[in-house]
Amino acid sequence: MLGYLPQEFGYYPDFTAWSYMMYLASLKALPKEMAKEKCRELLELVGLSGEAKQKIKTFSGGMIRRLGIAQALLNDPEILILDEPTAGLDPKERIRFRNIISALGSNRIVILSTHIVSDIAYIADRILIMKKGRIIKQGVPDDLTEFARGSVWECLVPENKAEEYNCKYAISNLKNMNGQVMLRIIAKEKPMENAVPEEPNLEDVYLYFTEEAGGQHDNF
Repeated sequence: MLGYLPQEFGYYPDFTAWSYMMYLASLKALPKEMAKEKCRELLELVGLSGEAKQKIKTFSGGMIRRLGIAQALLNDPEILILDEPTAGLDPKERIRFRNIISALGSNRIVILSTHIVSDIAYIADRILIMKKGRIIKQGVPDDLTEFARGSVWECLVPENKAEEYNCKYAISNLKNMNGQVMLRIIAKEKPMENAVPEEPNLEDVYLYFTEEAGGQHDNF
């Protein structure tokens, strides 16, 4: 069975978390006593048992997202699909959400679609990189990181030269430093004399593969 949490899911703002969960349980034809037990269990799992009687319209974005996970688990799915689950959340909620997702992955397949690459680093045991609807690379995080080793550089350039390098190379990060800019460049060959090799992270890996697979830069 499949459970799904879209980035934006429908709910009734004037429902409480409890009434919303019970309503969805009835739509899934769960017997009433089983539904009560399941709703209690899931609201506890996502840290909302204390807010079960509050109206959803009073919830923060993170609380609503956690309620979304709870409803997606009502049918006890073997596969859970989450679309951009941490988008727009503050750091505390993102950490809480990552912990929930990690726990859920112990007894089911969790497929996480996200552009927030740093979240994947903490919880994913296998990564698929897609571009224009096509899988261009897949593997475990450590193996993917190895592909980009030797292709990540940091170098300091004058501020007026930063845009030139941005057009020429894939840039995973930049930082202004007193009239100069520290660039983190993805390139298979050393981009300039003062470039220093750096350990790749998953954001670097994402750029390494997506730019290589038909990106605008030709330095791969």
